[in-house]
Amino acid sequence: MTRWPNHADAWRQWREALSGDRMHHGWLLAGKAGLGKRDFALAAARELVAQDGIPQPQDHPDIHIVTYSAKDDKEERKRQDGKPFELSKVIRERDVGAMQARLRTRPTLGSRRAIIIEPADDMNQHAANKLLKSLEEPPAGTFFLLVTHRPARLLPTIRSRCRIMRFPALSDRQLATMLEEAGVSPDPDAIAAAEGSFGAALRFAEQDLAPIARIIEQMLQGGEEGFGQRGELARLIGPRADRERMQAVLELAQALTARAARESDDSARRLRLIDAHGALARLAAEAPTANFDAGILLFEIGGLLVGAAPASEPAHG
Repeated sequence: MTRWPNHADAWRQWREALSGDRMHHGWLLAGKAGLGKRDFALAAARELVAQDGIPQPQDHPDIHIVTYSAKDDKEERKRQDGKPFELSKVIRERDVGAMQARLRTRPTLGSRRAIIIEPADDMNQHAANKLLKSLEEPPAGTFFLLVTHRPARLLPTIRSRCRIMRFPALSDRQLATMLEEAGVSPDPDAIAAAEGSFGAALRFAEQDLAPIARIIEQMLQGGEEGFGQRGELARLIGPRADRERMQAVLELAQALTARAARESDDSARRLRLIDAHGALARLAAEAPTANFDAGILLFEIGGLLVGAAPASEPAHG
C-alpha cells in the first residue's frame, strides 16, 4: 500500500465527520490525478462501513465502486468468460443504474454503505443526471465518495450537494521519497515535470519520458525549423503509441507549458503559454472519449507547443 504524506488533512476532516452527529452524505475528493484519491476513498469507505464485532471481508459487500464497465455487450461477454475485454471510455447511465439497484436493499453487514464513483468527472450526461437523483434523496446509511480530477466538469447541482475535500500536490522531497519506496530512481526531471503528482512522476520514469520532455522544452523555448522537432517528437513517442502513453505525453506537455508560463517575464509570451496550456488540457480531456489517432494527436500537440514559442511571434519592421 502506498504511503500518501499529503492525506493528513483529508483524514482529519473525514474522522472528525465520522465522529460527529451528522455525517455529510456526499463527498467530492478533488485534486489533480496521481495524488492517491482512489486509495483514500477505499480506505475511508472501509472505516465508514466497519462495525464493532462484525468481521469485515476484504471484498466488502457494502462498498460499491462505480467506474468504467465493458464497452458493449460483446465486450461484456468476453469479461464474463474471463477473456481480455475493452472498457468504455465513459461511465454510463447503466453503470450508475446498477449501483442504484443495490440501494433498494439494506446494507449487508452493518448500517452503512459506501458508494465510490471514480473518476466522477468521466460520467456522461445521462449518468450524472441519474446520480443526482440519489444525491438529492440518499437512502439512510448511504454515503457517496466522488473521486474527481476536474471538479468543474461535474454538474453544479452535484457539486452543491457534496462536501469538497481537496488533496494538495506533493512536494519534490515527498515525490523523491515515494519514488524510492516504489523502487524507482528519483529522476529530478521526472519530479520537476510531475508538478506534485506521484502518478505522473511514476509514469515519467516507467515510460522513459525524459527525452520527450527535452524535445517539448526545446519546442516551447524556440519554435522549430520546418517540422524537424515534431518529427523527433513522433519518433520518441513511437509509431504504435497506445492511449495510456499518449495521455502521459499530454500530461507532460501541460506540466512543462505551465512551468514555462510561471517562469516567463514576457506578458505576451505568458499569455500564449496559458492559452496553449488550456488547449492541451481540453485535448487531454477529450482524447479518452474521442476516436484515438496518435498521429492526429501528435500533430495537434506539436502545433500548440510551437505556437507558444518565442519564435512564433510575428515580426514587425
